[in-house]
Amino acid sequence: MIITSLNARAVNVPLEHPVRTSVGTVATAPLVLIDIGTDAGLVGRSYVFTYTPLALAATRELLTSLGAALAGCPAAPAEIDRLLEGRFRLLGATGLVRMAMAGIDMALWDAAAQRLGVPLVEMLGGVRRPIPAYDSHSMDGEALAVERAAKAAGQGFAALKTKIGHATLAEDIRMVRAIRAAIGDGIQILVDYNQSLSVSEAIRRGKALEGEGVAWIEEPTRQEDYQGHARIRAALALPVQMGENWFGIDEMTKALDAGATALAMPDAMKIGGVTGWLRAAALAHSRGIPMSSHIFQEVSCHLMAVTPTAHLLERMDLAAPILEQPLRFEAGCAVIPDLPGTGMRWNEAAVERYAV
Repeated sequence: MIITSLNARAVNVPLEHPVRTSVGTVATAPLVLIDIGTDAGLVGRSYVFTYTPLALAATRELLTSLGAALAGCPAAPAEIDRLLEGRFRLLGATGLVRMAMAGIDMALWDAAAQRLGVPLVEMLGGVRRPIPAYDSHSMDGEALAVERAAKAAGQGFAALKTKIGHATLAEDIRMVRAIRAAIGDGIQILVDYNQSLSVSEAIRRGKALEGEGVAWIEEPTRQEDYQGHARIRAALALPVQMGENWFGIDEMTKALDAGATALAMPDAMKIGGVTGWLRAAALAHSRGIPMSSHIFQEVSCHLMAVTPTAHLLERMDLAAPILEQPLRFEAGCAVIPDLPGTGMRWNEAAVERYAV
């Protein structure tokens, strides 16, 4: 197949629950939708998440420029990855550049699997199977946190995540205990500090959380401080989780070499799309590191099914309002759709409604 076009559209999608963290709030889901046309008449689809609406226009324009540069090139993910890595060698393939590259990569893999008429997971050598997931919540306040936790338990999730990092440790403990009281002992509670603590404070709070049955402590300090994470990890019996902010396999390698984390959670967009994820999964396998996913659940469910050390998929539904068929979950597991490619199709009326 040959790439004939790339259409990038910006939307700002409402969230059922704003994502409140200790360092700020994501009130909406600013997404850039990518449609790559091919001479076979197939369209590969993906989206990237810019975290803030301020980055929507820049990301859309970058993707549009890349589309013009790629017209006439083979719709082959590995070849386009090689081409773009070379094109951005001097500028650096990180930040918005990495995000745009990953969006193109995911769309090309979608088109390639469509050409074979199989779900992406089957093209990658796996099979459709239920993917264990955790329900991802935010710093919701006690009443909403308890309500959402009870709902997740009723839907069969074996784990849920809450964001903490309140002004005091006592508030963090109170939140964890309130959730535990609502769901009982059979469901794992994961906590996420969103990089808000110093190393010493992370150790202090982590030691207190060890007695609360918490299953992991995520990004307790600045994500780029691998040595700091290693110190936290060495001081705690509680597993440290990180990875959502690794831009590419090189950053993941540095973190693992530093002993910064016991677990890994790459983000399909930041790690480099499907191509980058496969490299990350091989690295995690070689180190014996359990690997979870970060958002992008529509493509991550396919990727987790072929990840040797697959742990938990994050259920955080950013794109549901603009999809014809949002990803389904049953008994706490993601259900990989029996559709060619990733299975994503846009709800065009909703796309028009939320267009920026």
